[in-house]
Amino acid sequence: MNDVRGVVFDVVESPLHPDLGPLCAELGLERRVFSQQRKAMAAMKQQPPDYVVADFYFGYGNNYAGANISNLDVLLRSAQRFAPNARIVVLAEPTERPHLDKLAALFALHAKLDLPADGERLRTALSTD
Repeated sequence: MNDVRGVVFDVVESPLHPDLGPLCAELGLERRVFSQQRKAMAAMKQQPPDYVVADFYFGYGNNYAGANISNLDVLLRSAQRFAPNARIVVLAEPTERPHLDKLAALFALHAKLDLPADGERLRTALSTD
């Protein structure tokens, strides 16, 4: 696997989440798929990824115990600690998009893409060095 140029943690929580398999293969990225954030966080401690791609949901009301603004806060705090150089790519449905600035105020986001995600924007987000 000497031709692998990075590792992508692909956290799939939305039915609109794109299949990154073909794109990652084309770009020489190893893709690790997680259906649960806690499994991605555990893996992050063992092998820090170069990219994290995850779906964003704003925490309306008390959905996230009031301490977090979205479903990604805990994952991104783990990334800050265990994978500080990882590029974070956040996917959001258009109705959620206005709330992304609140997340971006707390965490460095490499890219913010609307779902369904455009292939070229995904390619750009995952091929930026």
